[in-house]
Amino acid sequence: MPEAAGPRAAMAVALSRGFRWGQRALAWVPVLLIAAVVLWSYYAYVCELCLVTLTNPVERVAYLAVFHVIFVLFVWTYWKSIFTLPMQPDKKFHISYTDKERYENEERPEVQRQILAEIARKLPVYTRTGNGAIRFCDRCQLIKPDRCHHCSVCAICVLKMDHHCPWVNNCIGFSNYKFFLLFLAYSLLYCLYIAATVFKYFIKYWTGELTNGRSKFHVLFLLFVAVMFFVSLMFLFGYHCWLISRNRSTLEAFSAPVFQNGPDKNGFNLGFVKNLQQVFGEEKKLWLFPIVSSQGDGHSFPMRTLCEARNPLLANEEQWDDDGLDEESQGSNEASSLAIEMET
Repeated sequence: MPEAAGPRAAMAVALSRGFRWGQRALAWVPVLLIAAVVLWSYYAYVCELCLVTLTNPVERVAYLAVFHVIFVLFVWTYWKSIFTLPMQPDKKFHISYTDKERYENEERPEVQRQILAEIARKLPVYTRTGNGAIRFCDRCQLIKPDRCHHCSVCAICVLKMDHHCPWVNNCIGFSNYKFFLLFLAYSLLYCLYIAATVFKYFIKYWTGELTNGRSKFHVLFLLFVAVMFFVSLMFLFGYHCWLISRNRSTLEAFSAPVFQNGPDKNGFNLGFVKNLQQVFGEEKKLWLFPIVSSQGDGHSFPMRTLCEARNPLLANEEQWDDDGLDEESQGSNEASSLAIEMET
Protein backbone atom coordinates (compact mmCIF):
# COMPACT_ATOMS: atom_id res chain seq x y z
CA MET A 1 0.00 0.00 0.00
CA PRO A 2 2.70 2.61 0.85
CA GLU A 3 4.47 1.79 -2.42
CA ALA A 4 1.26 2.51 -4.38
CA ALA A 5 0.58 5.70 -2.45
CA GLY A 6 3.89 7.26 -3.59
CA PRO A 7 3.19 7.21 -7.36
CA ARG A 8 -0.39 8.32 -6.78
CA ALA A 9 0.74 11.30 -4.73
CA ALA A 10 3.32 12.20 -7.35
CA MET A 11 0.69 11.90 -10.08
CA ALA A 12 -1.68 14.16 -8.11
CA VAL A 13 1.04 16.78 -7.68
CA ALA A 14 1.89 16.62 -11.37
CA LEU A 15 -1.77 16.99 -12.37
CA SER A 16 -2.20 19.91 -9.99
CA ARG A 17 0.84 21.68 -11.43
CA GLY A 18 -0.33 20.98 -14.96
CA PHE A 19 -3.75 22.38 -14.16
CA ARG A 20 -2.23 25.56 -12.72
CA TRP A 21 0.02 26.01 -15.75
CA GLY A 22 -2.99 25.48 -18.00
CA GLN A 23 -4.93 28.16 -16.12
CA ARG A 24 -2.01 30.57 -16.44
CA ALA A 25 -1.74 29.91 -20.16
CA LEU A 26 -5.48 30.41 -20.73
CA ALA A 27 -5.34 33.69 -18.79
CA TRP A 28 -3.23 35.16 -21.61
CA VAL A 29 -5.85 34.40 -24.28
CA PRO A 30 -7.76 37.72 -23.86
CA VAL A 31 -4.46 39.66 -23.98
CA LEU A 32 -3.38 37.86 -27.15
CA LEU A 33 -6.81 38.52 -28.66
CA ILE A 34 -6.49 42.26 -28.01
CA ALA A 35 -2.92 42.22 -29.34
CA ALA A 36 -4.07 40.52 -32.55
CA VAL A 37 -6.85 43.10 -33.08
CA VAL A 38 -4.42 45.97 -32.47
CA LEU A 39 -1.83 44.55 -34.89
CA TRP A 40 -4.47 44.07 -37.55
CA SER A 41 -5.81 47.59 -37.02
CA TYR A 42 -2.26 48.94 -37.43
CA TYR A 43 -1.83 47.05 -40.71
CA ALA A 44 -5.27 48.04 -42.00
CA TYR A 45 -4.80 51.73 -41.21
CA VAL A 46 -1.17 52.18 -42.23
CA CYS A 47 -0.99 49.88 -45.23
CA GLU A 48 -4.49 49.55 -46.65
CA LEU A 49 -5.75 53.06 -45.88
CA CYS A 50 -2.74 55.39 -45.83
CA LEU A 51 -0.40 53.68 -48.32
CA VAL A 52 -2.93 52.18 -50.74
CA THR A 53 -6.14 54.21 -50.54
CA LEU A 54 -4.89 57.75 -49.88
CA THR A 55 -3.52 59.61 -52.90
CA ASN A 56 -2.80 63.02 -51.38
CA PRO A 57 0.78 62.92 -49.95
CA VAL A 58 0.15 65.74 -47.44
CA GLU A 59 -2.95 64.02 -46.11
CA ARG A 60 -1.08 60.72 -45.94
CA VAL A 61 1.81 62.18 -43.88
CA ALA A 62 -0.57 64.01 -41.54
CA TYR A 63 -2.68 60.90 -40.97
CA LEU A 64 0.37 58.72 -40.29
CA ALA A 65 2.06 61.22 -37.97
CA VAL A 66 -0.94 61.70 -35.67
CA PHE A 67 -1.81 58.01 -35.80
CA HIS A 68 1.63 56.90 -34.64
CA VAL A 69 1.67 59.35 -31.73
CA ILE A 70 -1.64 57.98 -30.46
CA PHE A 71 -0.57 54.40 -31.23
CA VAL A 72 2.66 54.68 -29.22
CA LEU A 73 0.85 56.13 -26.19
CA PHE A 74 -1.85 53.47 -26.48
CA VAL A 75 0.62 50.56 -26.65
CA TRP A 76 2.82 52.07 -23.93
CA THR A 77 -0.04 52.35 -21.45
CA TYR A 78 -1.31 48.87 -22.33
CA TRP A 79 2.15 47.42 -21.76
CA LYS A 80 2.47 49.13 -18.39
CA SER A 81 -0.99 47.92 -17.33
CA ILE A 82 -0.04 44.33 -18.12
CA PHE A 83 3.49 44.12 -16.77
CA THR A 84 3.41 46.44 -13.75
CA LEU A 85 3.22 44.06 -10.81
CA PRO A 86 0.57 44.80 -8.17
CA MET A 87 2.04 46.08 -4.91
CA GLN A 88 1.75 43.92 -1.81
CA PRO A 89 1.74 45.03 1.85
CA ASP A 90 5.05 45.61 3.63
CA LYS A 91 6.49 43.05 5.99
CA LYS A 92 5.36 45.04 9.02
CA PHE A 93 1.76 44.05 8.20
CA HIS A 94 2.62 40.34 8.34
CA ILE A 95 2.06 38.77 11.74
CA SER A 96 5.03 37.16 13.48
CA TYR A 97 5.36 33.44 14.03
CA THR A 98 4.54 33.86 17.73
CA ASP A 99 1.40 35.90 17.02
CA LYS A 100 0.40 33.40 14.35
CA GLU A 101 0.57 30.55 16.87
CA ARG A 102 -1.40 32.55 19.43
CA TYR A 103 -4.08 33.35 16.88
CA GLU A 104 -4.39 29.82 15.46
CA ASN A 105 -4.35 28.08 18.84
CA GLU A 106 -7.09 30.32 20.20
CA GLU A 107 -10.57 28.92 19.55
CA ARG A 108 -12.63 31.79 20.95
CA PRO A 109 -13.47 34.34 18.22
CA GLU A 110 -13.60 37.28 20.64
CA VAL A 111 -10.08 36.52 21.89
CA GLN A 112 -8.84 36.18 18.30
CA ARG A 113 -10.25 39.65 17.62
CA GLN A 114 -8.39 41.00 20.64
CA ILE A 115 -5.13 39.46 19.43
CA LEU A 116 -5.52 41.08 16.01
CA ALA A 117 -6.42 44.39 17.66
CA GLU A 118 -3.23 44.26 19.74
CA ILE A 119 -1.13 43.58 16.64
CA ALA A 120 -2.81 46.36 14.66
CA ARG A 121 -2.31 49.05 17.31
CA LYS A 122 1.09 50.00 15.88
CA LEU A 123 -0.13 49.96 12.28
CA PRO A 124 -1.89 52.75 10.31
CA VAL A 125 -5.09 50.75 9.96
CA TYR A 126 -8.48 52.45 10.26
CA THR A 127 -10.91 50.32 8.24
CA ARG A 128 -12.67 47.32 9.73
CA THR A 129 -14.73 44.31 8.71
CA GLY A 130 -18.51 44.44 8.68
CA ASN A 131 -18.67 43.36 12.34
CA GLY A 132 -16.01 45.86 13.43
CA ALA A 133 -13.03 43.49 13.60
CA ILE A 134 -9.52 44.06 12.24
CA ARG A 135 -9.27 43.06 8.58
CA PHE A 136 -7.05 39.96 8.49
CA CYS A 137 -6.12 37.73 5.54
CA ASP A 138 -5.90 34.07 6.56
CA ARG A 139 -4.21 33.07 3.30
CA CYS A 140 -1.47 35.73 3.32
CA GLN A 141 -1.29 35.84 7.13
CA LEU A 142 -1.26 39.63 7.36
CA ILE A 143 -3.23 42.58 8.67
CA LYS A 144 -4.81 44.20 5.63
CA PRO A 145 -3.90 47.86 5.14
CA ASP A 146 -6.75 50.25 4.35
CA ARG A 147 -8.24 49.63 0.88
CA CYS A 148 -6.20 46.42 0.49
CA HIS A 149 -7.95 43.24 -0.65
CA HIS A 150 -7.01 39.67 -1.45
CA CYS A 151 -7.17 38.74 -5.15
CA SER A 152 -8.27 35.15 -5.58
CA VAL A 153 -6.83 35.03 -9.10
CA CYS A 154 -3.38 36.39 -8.27
CA ALA A 155 -3.48 34.70 -4.82
CA ILE A 156 -1.97 37.77 -3.15
CA CYS A 157 -3.16 40.79 -1.17
CA VAL A 158 -3.09 43.89 -3.40
CA LEU A 159 -2.73 47.45 -2.14
CA LYS A 160 -5.76 49.62 -3.03
CA MET A 161 -7.14 46.82 -5.16
CA ASP A 162 -9.66 47.96 -7.76
CA HIS A 163 -10.38 44.75 -9.68
CA HIS A 164 -8.72 41.90 -11.55
CA CYS A 165 -8.85 42.64 -15.27
CA PRO A 166 -8.73 39.64 -17.65
CA TRP A 167 -7.97 41.93 -20.63
CA VAL A 168 -4.59 42.82 -19.13
CA ASN A 169 -4.21 39.57 -17.15
CA ASN A 170 -3.27 41.57 -14.12
CA CYS A 171 -4.67 42.92 -10.90
CA ILE A 172 -5.44 46.64 -11.07
CA GLY A 173 -4.45 48.41 -7.89
CA PHE A 174 -2.32 51.17 -6.43
CA SER A 175 0.76 50.45 -8.56
CA ASN A 176 -0.94 50.46 -11.98
CA TYR A 177 -4.35 52.15 -11.63
CA LYS A 178 -3.06 55.32 -13.30
CA PHE A 179 -1.68 53.24 -16.19
CA PHE A 180 -5.00 51.43 -16.56
CA LEU A 181 -6.94 54.71 -16.72
CA LEU A 182 -4.55 56.11 -19.32
CA PHE A 183 -4.89 52.87 -21.27
CA LEU A 184 -8.67 53.33 -21.36
CA ALA A 185 -8.29 56.99 -22.36
CA TYR A 186 -5.84 56.32 -25.18
CA SER A 187 -7.88 53.33 -26.33
CA LEU A 188 -10.85 55.66 -26.72
CA LEU A 189 -8.73 58.23 -28.54
CA TYR A 190 -7.26 55.53 -30.78
CA CYS A 191 -10.71 54.25 -31.78
CA LEU A 192 -12.11 57.75 -32.21
CA TYR A 193 -9.23 58.87 -34.43
CA ILE A 194 -9.50 55.78 -36.63
CA ALA A 195 -13.27 56.16 -36.97
CA ALA A 196 -13.04 59.90 -37.78
CA THR A 197 -10.33 59.53 -40.44
CA VAL A 198 -11.66 56.33 -42.00
CA PHE A 199 -15.29 57.47 -42.27
CA LYS A 200 -14.82 59.50 -45.48
CA TYR A 201 -13.24 56.55 -47.28
CA PHE A 202 -15.76 54.17 -45.78
CA ILE A 203 -18.47 56.17 -47.60
CA LYS A 204 -16.47 56.14 -50.85
CA TYR A 205 -16.04 52.38 -50.72
CA TRP A 206 -19.65 51.88 -49.69
CA THR A 207 -21.01 53.97 -52.60
CA GLY A 208 -18.62 52.41 -55.13
CA GLU A 209 -16.54 55.53 -55.74
CA LEU A 210 -13.48 53.47 -54.76
CA THR A 211 -13.26 49.87 -55.94
CA ASN A 212 -10.08 48.28 -54.55
CA GLY A 213 -11.43 44.96 -53.27
CA ARG A 214 -8.79 44.07 -50.67
CA SER A 215 -8.52 47.56 -49.17
CA LYS A 216 -12.30 47.90 -49.21
CA PHE A 217 -12.70 44.97 -46.83
CA HIS A 218 -10.09 46.29 -44.38
CA VAL A 219 -11.39 49.87 -44.40
CA LEU A 220 -15.03 48.85 -43.96
CA PHE A 221 -14.26 46.40 -41.18
CA LEU A 222 -11.87 48.86 -39.52
CA LEU A 223 -14.65 51.39 -39.01
CA PHE A 224 -17.03 48.82 -37.55
CA VAL A 225 -14.41 47.53 -35.09
CA ALA A 226 -13.35 51.06 -34.05
CA VAL A 227 -16.93 52.15 -33.37
CA MET A 228 -17.74 48.94 -31.50
CA PHE A 229 -14.73 49.24 -29.18
CA PHE A 230 -15.29 52.98 -28.74
CA VAL A 231 -18.84 52.50 -27.48
CA SER A 232 -17.89 49.74 -25.02
CA LEU A 233 -14.81 51.58 -23.74
CA MET A 234 -16.73 54.83 -23.36
CA PHE A 235 -18.97 53.37 -20.64
CA LEU A 236 -16.05 51.73 -18.82
CA PHE A 237 -13.91 54.88 -18.93
CA GLY A 238 -16.84 57.03 -17.82
CA TYR A 239 -17.45 54.73 -14.87
CA HIS A 240 -13.83 54.96 -13.73
CA CYS A 241 -13.86 58.75 -14.13
CA TRP A 242 -16.83 58.79 -11.77
CA LEU A 243 -14.92 56.56 -9.34
CA ILE A 244 -11.93 58.92 -9.38
CA SER A 245 -14.14 61.93 -8.72
CA ARG A 246 -15.40 60.16 -5.57
CA ASN A 247 -12.03 58.60 -4.67
CA ARG A 248 -13.42 55.07 -4.68
CA SER A 249 -12.27 51.78 -6.09
CA THR A 250 -14.58 49.41 -7.93
CA LEU A 251 -14.77 47.21 -4.82
CA GLU A 252 -15.60 50.21 -2.62
CA ALA A 253 -18.36 51.27 -5.01
CA PHE A 254 -20.09 47.92 -4.43
CA SER A 255 -19.27 47.69 -0.72
CA ALA A 256 -18.56 50.85 1.28
CA PRO A 257 -15.44 50.78 3.48
CA VAL A 258 -16.18 50.29 7.16
CA PHE A 259 -14.51 52.54 9.72
CA GLN A 260 -14.57 52.43 13.51
CA ASN A 261 -17.78 54.46 13.43
CA GLY A 262 -19.44 52.38 10.73
CA PRO A 263 -19.53 52.22 6.91
CA ASP A 264 -18.90 55.43 4.98
CA LYS A 265 -18.77 55.36 1.18
CA ASN A 266 -17.30 58.88 1.16
CA GLY A 267 -14.67 58.18 3.81
CA PHE A 268 -11.77 58.78 1.38
CA ASN A 269 -13.46 61.54 -0.64
CA LEU A 270 -11.25 64.65 -0.36
CA GLY A 271 -12.86 66.74 -3.10
CA PHE A 272 -12.48 66.47 -6.88
CA VAL A 273 -9.03 68.08 -7.24
CA LYS A 274 -7.42 66.17 -4.37
CA ASN A 275 -9.06 62.95 -5.50
CA LEU A 276 -7.52 63.45 -8.93
CA GLN A 277 -4.12 64.13 -7.40
CA GLN A 278 -4.34 60.90 -5.41
CA VAL A 279 -4.15 58.96 -8.68
CA PHE A 280 -2.19 61.25 -11.02
CA GLY A 281 -0.03 63.21 -8.57
CA GLU A 282 0.61 66.94 -8.30
CA GLU A 283 2.94 67.26 -11.31
CA LYS A 284 0.53 67.86 -14.18
CA LYS A 285 3.27 67.36 -16.79
CA LEU A 286 3.27 63.64 -15.86
CA TRP A 287 -0.48 63.13 -15.96
CA LEU A 288 -0.67 62.03 -19.60
CA PHE A 289 2.23 59.57 -19.46
CA PRO A 290 2.39 56.09 -17.87
CA ILE A 291 5.01 57.19 -15.34
CA VAL A 292 4.65 56.63 -11.60
CA SER A 293 3.29 59.81 -10.03
CA SER A 294 0.49 58.69 -7.68
CA GLN A 295 0.55 60.07 -4.15
CA GLY A 296 1.39 57.96 -1.13
CA ASP A 297 2.78 54.47 -0.71
CA GLY A 298 -0.49 52.52 -1.01
CA HIS A 299 -0.56 51.53 2.68
CA SER A 300 -2.42 54.51 4.13
CA PHE A 301 -4.64 57.21 2.67
CA PRO A 302 -5.90 60.59 3.89
CA MET A 303 -9.50 60.49 5.08
CA ARG A 304 -12.21 63.06 5.51
CA THR A 305 -12.69 64.22 9.08
CA LEU A 306 -15.45 62.52 11.01
CA CYS A 307 -17.36 65.78 11.28
CA GLU A 308 -17.31 66.42 7.55
CA ALA A 309 -18.14 62.81 6.72
CA ARG A 310 -21.16 62.72 9.04
CA ASN A 311 -22.56 66.24 8.69
CA PRO A 312 -24.23 66.79 5.28
CA LEU A 313 -24.12 70.57 5.78
CA LEU A 314 -20.30 70.49 5.74
CA ALA A 315 -19.91 67.91 3.00
CA ASN A 316 -18.85 68.94 -0.48
CA GLU A 317 -21.16 69.15 -3.47
CA GLU A 318 -20.09 65.75 -4.79
CA GLN A 319 -21.68 64.01 -1.81
CA TRP A 320 -25.04 65.62 -2.53
CA ASP A 321 -24.88 64.64 -6.19
CA ASP A 322 -23.87 61.09 -5.37
CA ASP A 323 -26.30 60.34 -2.57
CA GLY A 324 -29.42 61.56 -4.41
CA LEU A 325 -32.54 59.78 -3.34
CA ASP A 326 -30.68 57.73 -0.72
CA GLU A 327 -29.97 60.82 1.37
CA GLU A 328 -33.55 62.04 0.97
CA SER A 329 -34.96 58.77 2.27
CA GLN A 330 -32.40 58.70 5.07
CA GLY A 331 -33.30 62.28 6.00
CA SER A 332 -36.99 61.44 6.16
CA ASN A 333 -36.29 58.47 8.42
CA GLU A 334 -34.15 60.62 10.74
CA ALA A 335 -36.82 63.30 10.83
CA SER A 336 -39.51 60.81 11.79
CA SER A 337 -37.35 59.31 14.53
CA LEU A 338 -36.58 62.79 15.86
CA ALA A 339 -40.28 63.58 15.98
CA ILE A 340 -40.95 60.43 17.98
CA GLU A 341 -38.20 61.32 20.46
CA MET A 342 -39.60 64.82 20.92
CA GLU A 343 -43.07 63.48 21.51
CA THR A 344 -41.88 61.06 24.19
